Amino acid sequence: MININTAHSYALADVLFTFALDSEAADVFEGNNTVITGIGKVNAAYELTKAIQDKRPSLIVNLGSAGSSFFKKGDVICCTKFVQRDMDVRGLGYAQYETPLSGLPTILEYGLEMDGLQTGICGTGDSFEMGYASSIYNVVDMEAYALAMIAMKENIPFLCLKYISDGADDNAAEDWTVQVHKAAVAYGNLLKLNKNMLA
Repeated sequence: MININTAHSYALADVLFTFALDSEAADVFEGNNTVITGIGKVNAAYELTKAIQDKRPSLIVNLGSAGSSFFKKGDVICCTKFVQRDMDVRGLGYAQYETPLSGLPTILEYGLEMDGLQTGICGTGDSFEMGYASSIYNVVDMEAYALAMIAMKENIPFLCLKYISDGADDNAAEDWTVQVHKAAVAYGNLLKLNKNMLA
């Protein structure tokens, strides 16, 4: 059982865990329903859509590493709002981050809050951010917006937890390679998924 808050608990067999990379899951999630999407919004959208068609989950959980100059390295942040940080159609009169003619707000609010965790706003884009200065989002990744949007459109509850691996600054690439392997261990502890609890 995955206990998120007092109002939301889900049987482990009905949960789909999504990761961009195998290294973010490691062996902690063996025996569970997982999908490795690959990096970027297009890969994430494609692989999640296929997985939903194959077996419609009761809960989608996105786990992965992310950068932040706001939170500390090693923190696990529960993202409940999402921004497409590389969407910029201001030249046609739209707001920055707004997807034209989509009917979606600039900030997509679709994510469960997990008891005991800080919440964040995730800026998703198809670039490895190494110097962001946005006041709208405080976590950066490359997949979560697409996953949240699909979960919302499919009316499936969504939980997004991001392990802060780097400061999204000049040292981001070096920090990420050192920290990313720690994410799976942190998630396993948080979700109580040790080897005796995988069934």
